[in-house]
Amino acid sequence: MRKTIEVMGSMALGILFWITYRAFNGPERLPDRIPTHFNISGQPNGWGSPNMLWLLPVVGLGLYLLMTALAMIRFARYNLPVRVTQTNVQFIHERTALMVAWIKLEMLCLFVYIQRAIIRAVTANQGRLSPVIIPVFMAVVFATMGWHLAVMIRGAKALANSPEAADYTRKD
Repeated sequence: MRKTIEVMGSMALGILFWITYRAFNGPERLPDRIPTHFNISGQPNGWGSPNMLWLLPVVGLGLYLLMTALAMIRFARYNLPVRVTQTNVQFIHERTALMVAWIKLEMLCLFVYIQRAIIRAVTANQGRLSPVIIPVFMAVVFATMGWHLAVMIRGAKALANSPEAADYTRKD
């Protein structure tokens, strides 16, 4: 499952770069000024150069690489809700990596949505970003974290109480 999520995250990153590339090299020419910031009601209130469109893909790539590296680190520096033992280390590592993969995917989907909204604001004169996107995004991220942390806590307790589960090796 984690590999599927990673592939989807990579695809979202590719789409983000493709949307940006297409905006610069597509049939419709971008104006000299594009919206770069939206107020709480979703209306543009900051303007800048079209080159600012490269900011989201570059930041997305940086965060993607940083979070990928983070998912590879074992738990020496993580603050986890369970004690990591020899019995549960593999389970905790898999759950943590899966949670990070989901959050990467969600973040990149948000970036794709924002980039698409900015480009539509200038090419199709639909210059509005949905005001509920950020609260919905935050709810999704916190729900993802809560779900994975709950599974982690339940799984670690089950492994602590089950001596035959010491060899836990689940493949996602």
